[in-house]
Amino acid sequence: MPIFCKDVCSDGFCLYCATLGRVYNLGMASEIEKLKRQFLEHMEIEKGSALRTIENYDHYISRFFEFGKISSPKDITDSGVREFRLWLNRQATGNNRATGRTVSKKTQNYYMIALRVFLKYLTKKGIKVMSAEQIDLAKVPERSLDLITSGELMRLMQAPKGQDIKSLRDKAILELLFSTGLRVSELCSLMSDIDLSIDEYSIRGKGGKVRVVFLSDAAKEAIKAYLAARKDMEEALFVQVDNPTSSKKISALTRRSIERIVKHYATVAGISKKVTPHVIRHCFATDLLSNGADIRSVQMMLGHSNIATTQIYTHVTDKQLREVHKKFHSR
Repeated sequence: MPIFCKDVCSDGFCLYCATLGRVYNLGMASEIEKLKRQFLEHMEIEKGSALRTIENYDHYISRFFEFGKISSPKDITDSGVREFRLWLNRQATGNNRATGRTVSKKTQNYYMIALRVFLKYLTKKGIKVMSAEQIDLAKVPERSLDLITSGELMRLMQAPKGQDIKSLRDKAILELLFSTGLRVSELCSLMSDIDLSIDEYSIRGKGGKVRVVFLSDAAKEAIKAYLAARKDMEEALFVQVDNPTSSKKISALTRRSIERIVKHYATVAGISKKVTPHVIRHCFATDLLSNGADIRSVQMMLGHSNIATTQIYTHVTDKQLREVHKKFHSR
């Protein structure tokens, strides 16, 4: 069933869409709501966007519609967008109300990006609407990297020490994250029929794009030991093992479960910094670049569609520049 189905229940509401947090009364929906639904379906079917992306775009665009009382494309104006941006810039976020912090420029840009993509979609359909090019994004500070030292990384990898299935599973998770640089969502999608006789594995990442990742010897050994200890028939590679005697069906680990596992072992390893699966992905990229890998290769291994995303790592990994500085800047 598509994410935004068109089946209407007897009361006129689509109950399936309601489960995603958005109730559509198809008989009373405004022109702009119908166009938005078509746009979201386009993202799902033609663009192959992830469910999380579609839900976020729905939220960003809907919030703009609610603020501006938008009912048709002609209601989207340059002045209306500017008023919304001013309002958004002054909003305090849930956890920041006491501190007075407002919505970050980065988050504000997410709203504008979603609106621009929607406007481009309408223009492509031949609907007269404000040009997406009229919306500029706010300048944001250069992105900083959350990194841990090589010593901290080593302690993290060595933190799961037991030979029970939980420790073996968690060891395999950490080793695989650092060996491949996988996103946590990609890790959750892995199947238990992984071929450990070869050093590479094809993964379907963002936007349905397929790329090859490579398994280190340490990762292969950790996965092999973990799979040998498993007795269940679940297809997912990483599953819940906390209560193996329970009659409840074993299920795959969620991204939140993986994040909790990484956080737990960071604490065990005595790392005071916030450590997430994405921090390990950063470590993967910086380790490659620090040891001489070219940025294009790292881009492909990370699955970045734009090399500018990969270039954030060059600011902290250019070993050659450090050597030049030491050699020629004697004072």
